[in-house]
Formats: sequence, structure tokens, C-alpha cells
Amino acid sequence: MRVPEQARGAEYARGEHTHGEPPAHGPRTVRRHSVRGQILEALRTALVGGELRPGEVYSAPALAERFGVSATPVREAMQRLAVEGAVEVVPNRGFRVTERTPRELAELAEVRALIEVPVMLRLARTVPAARWTELRPLAEATSTAAARGDRAHYAEADRAFHRAVLSLAGNDQLLAVADDLHRRSQWPLISAPALRHGVLVADAAEHTALLDALIAQDLTVVQALVREHFTGSES
Repeated sequence: MRVPEQARGAEYARGEHTHGEPPAHGPRTVRRHSVRGQILEALRTALVGGELRPGEVYSAPALAERFGVSATPVREAMQRLAVEGAVEVVPNRGFRVTERTPRELAELAEVRALIEVPVMLRLARTVPAARWTELRPLAEATSTAAARGDRAHYAEADRAFHRAVLSLAGNDQLLAVADDLHRRSQWPLISAPALRHGVLVADAAEHTALLDALIAQDLTVVQALVREHFTGSES
């Protein structure tokens, strides 16, 4: 879909045109129902997959054209991403994708470990094996996405697995904080390629091994795997 020249002129006047727009792959139509939510998820997928590049500025009108919607739900979705730390507002231009450094990701992993490790170890002592067995499909979903090298779907499956584990603690505030930290840790590294295929596969394998240990109630292995999952992986 091409933008009329008059509209392009208005875009320049507002300072919203940039040369950092992602390549279009044909119009993507989005249903009117929950448009903002759908745009938000589409943008999150583009961020995790590296389609929206760290350091680049993207304008709401250009992204709206790509998705075949008005600029309003795109701006609202980008404002939400700004709250999550994925982008930052650039006045009169649009939104710049946050440049996440290795140190920042390491700090996020440390905070996640401080929150999640004690909870998981407590759950390992109290949750019956049958409940852990119910999470097997979620662990398998991470393995499937990892085998395909699909970083975006892996990120979604990874969050779903961790969210399901932590939900067994029955603490909604814990879930909200942990999910926010997890999502922040999945934004791409500054100027870095997508996470290597081997790293994804190894990380997914840890989910399966952890469930096996939990079902067997082998607390020694559970503790080792939980700590390794946070200190030795990038997800």
C-alpha cells in the first residue's frame, strides 16, 4: 500500500518519517477486534525476532501502513512497549528500539534468579508430581520452537512455561513482576544477531530435564537445574 504524496508531506512536517522502517512483506490486515492488542503482540514478535532493529527509530504512521490500521492503535501499543522498556519515545519522530547490552541482560537474569529460584525450589518440595506432569506440553512447545530456530515463538513458549510454573505459587503479584522481567530479558542484544540455534535447543532441553526431576522429586537435581537455567542461559 502506497502513501499519497500529500500524506507523505504531512509525515515529513510532523517529523515522523525515518529511513529505519522494516521492509514490508505485503499488507498485513488486522481485525478490528482488539486491534491494539494484536498490534502489540505483532510488535513484540518483531522485536524478539530482530525485525525491529535496536537503535532504529520507527514512526507510528509507517508501522500503521504496514499493518493496515490507523496510527492510533500503533501509538498506543508503542507506548505500552515504552513502559516495558523495549522502546523509547523520540519526540516528533517516533520510537527508538532500546539497545540492550550484555551487561543489562546479565543484570536482568540476576534479578530473575533472585525472584524465581527460591519460589521454584519451594514448589519442588510441595507440588505433587501429577501437577508437574500437566506442564509437559508447555516444555515440549519450547523444544519444538527451538528445533525450528523460531526465536519469536520460542520466546512466547518460554514465558508460558515459566508463567505456568510460577502460577503454582498462587501469587498474582509475583507472576506480574516475573513476567515483566522475563519479557525485558528477551529483547534483542545491541547490534547482535538472533540467539544461536544451539542455545535455544539447550535452553529448551533444560525445561524438559527440570520437569523430569520435579516429577521424580529429585530435589538435588532440581536445584542444580534451576540455578543453571538462569546463570548459564540467555532466555
